[in-house]
Amino acid sequence: MSGLLRLSFVSSVSDHRDLPELAVEVAVVGRSNVGKSSLVNALANHKNLAKVSKTPGRTQLINLFLLSESTGVVDLPGYGYAAVPSRVKAGWGRMIESYLIERESLVEVLVLVDGEVGPTKLDVQMIEYLQANGVPMRIVATKHDKVKSSKRETRKRDLAAGCGVAQKDVMWVSADSGLGIETLRNHILGVLKND
Repeated sequence: MSGLLRLSFVSSVSDHRDLPELAVEVAVVGRSNVGKSSLVNALANHKNLAKVSKTPGRTQLINLFLLSESTGVVDLPGYGYAAVPSRVKAGWGRMIESYLIERESLVEVLVLVDGEVGPTKLDVQMIEYLQANGVPMRIVATKHDKVKSSKRETRKRDLAAGCGVAQKDVMWVSADSGLGIETLRNHILGVLKND
């Protein structure tokens, strides 16, 4: 199945209970500066749908993008380094946890890991948190184009091992070059359609 992810921005909220009720949705989570907003834009083939900034931590609310009246993609605030006060970051943790555990329409979480850097301690904690709470997830390695071609095979093996998954279970993408975007787009469409 191939198609476009025709997303439209709907709302930004600090509490998932303020989001409209959907049948199914996929969420995108990852550390600050992993490229979540750039990826959402690439998936939707729209340069300015999600706000992109050079400063980590600009996504500070739960952002919902609708695919249809009953399906959508949610961009969550990044964890880790962000140019915001620590009290704001602490609020994000509660906001994200509440969403991940309580949102009934959530069918899969895409955990974005920086392909250039590899999984951080916070990435591993997020993966373990989702596994412990039975939340379906998929690892997506971003910034494929930033990894030197001579190191890609080693990085792919090491990144999968660091995330505790098989190498085949990591989807590699680049929002800049477009590598893997169509595959991920079709994966999301399949998850939203089949649930």
